[in-house]
Amino acid sequence: MDKRSLSIAGHRTSIALEPEFWAALEHMAARSGLTMTALICNIDAERQTTNLSSAARLAVLAWYQRQLAEVAEPRLS
Repeated sequence: MDKRSLSIAGHRTSIALEPEFWAALEHMAARSGLTMTALICNIDAERQTTNLSSAARLAVLAWYQRQLAEVAEPRLS
């Protein structure tokens, strides 16, 4: 687990995630034109769970599911 600290809504917090999830979040941020902090702030604002680390993992899963659906969509037509 890698733990990183950042400021969200004016307060410091830390998130512990596996390196693979950090890499995925970095990829998501780059593709979205966001900083890592901005991406995590968006995840924090939209989360349905009390745990930010879990919300980040779920956001990665949802993002990759959307990517897969976009690739598969033309094949279904």
